[in-house]
Amino acid sequence: MSFGSFHVLDALRAIGEPTRLRILALLRHGDLSVGEFVQILNQSQPRLSHHLKTLNMAGLVERLPEGSWVFYRLVRDGAAGRLFESIINEIDQDSHDMVTDIKALKHVRAQRAEAAELHFASIAEDWDQLRLLHSSNESIEAALLSVVKGQQFNRIIDLGTGTARMLSIFAPYAKQLEGLDSSHQMLTVARANLAAANITNAKVRQGDIADTPFDDHAADLVILHQVLHYLEQPQAALVEAARLLRPGGRLLLVDFAPHDHEFLRLEQGHRWLGMRQSDISNWTRAAGLTLTDQLGFAPPDTLKQGLSVKIWVADKAQNKDEIRP
Repeated sequence: MSFGSFHVLDALRAIGEPTRLRILALLRHGDLSVGEFVQILNQSQPRLSHHLKTLNMAGLVERLPEGSWVFYRLVRDGAAGRLFESIINEIDQDSHDMVTDIKALKHVRAQRAEAAELHFASIAEDWDQLRLLHSSNESIEAALLSVVKGQQFNRIIDLGTGTARMLSIFAPYAKQLEGLDSSHQMLTVARANLAAANITNAKVRQGDIADTPFDDHAADLVILHQVLHYLEQPQAALVEAARLLRPGGRLLLVDFAPHDHEFLRLEQGHRWLGMRQSDISNWTRAAGLTLTDQLGFAPPDTLKQGLSVKIWVADKAQNKDEIRP
């Protein structure tokens, strides 16, 4: 018996083993790596890798490579999600195994938070130096939220999610949120931040923002927050964002206006010293998006030469005939 590519009997056989059921119950609380399962369940890595492979082949979990790490995620959609929820709701959450596993999970999350803190401490000086050059993050974030005021989205995708700040502030506005970043270190920070804020509808994964693992029309809203100036070809990220947007979807783009702070290129890896309006206009148009609004934030008055921040809003047409020339 099957539903599309999902085979119920294979799934039931996979679930019908105590360790695999414990794995699924843990994944209900968020993504975990093989090494983290080793710590929580106190079993060997080969044994747990075998269990995870079985669950993956049965369509119950998703495998997410991240450099030398591999994270696993519970499949919550479709028949797999419905089957899991029907079974997990019948399990005694106060049983010894479940209580012990959750206690160990909290310890693993505390270790994540510590690793995130150490990484962020190593980049804090550069982070603070950049932040002092432009308007407060609070005012920029308030403006971003004003763009979506009163709206609810099925899915938001944040490309170049970094610390997952955008996922955190947009979490109340979406059923599901997904963040993508190329850096395992930043994803460690992101996972710790989401856990600390008790945000359960947002996930992160590693990937190339110009070649994402998501399907066409996967999102109602795509965010590119302070990302383009790091990219060799920013237009490729905009083309990918347009592919991800459903017809009628919206792109929120935040970046610096042109500037001459050469130290940002030399010391912090910026490949572009701000984004020109003409480039943004041309790239969004070429991607099939229409710029509908933009906001600007001047640097603090106390600075002789700071950084201006701009927000661009671009919409994807409901159909091809609506694309403006």
